[in-house]
Amino acid sequence: MQLADEDLKPILTRLRRAHGHLASVIRMLEEGAECEDALTQLAAVDKALRRSGYTMVATGLEHCLITEGPENVDKEKLERLFLSFA
Repeated sequence: MQLADEDLKPILTRLRRAHGHLASVIRMLEEGAECEDALTQLAAVDKALRRSGYTMVATGLEHCLITEGPENVDKEKLERLFLSFA
């Protein structure tokens, strides 16, 4: 399934934010920053990635329910995708 542009935009924004935070973590570690500061940034990366994944799963579920109807949704597949972020 392909995501519509309006659904994709907030996901890409979160992923770009995570990319920026990850670059900061790498730079901080290379420059000898305090672990606490690097871990704070790393937590932001983790949160942004997880929220992106959850948004993708939720958007996919919504799309499947609307376009294919509840009876045609592959519940096991969606459950596996959702649990991969849990």
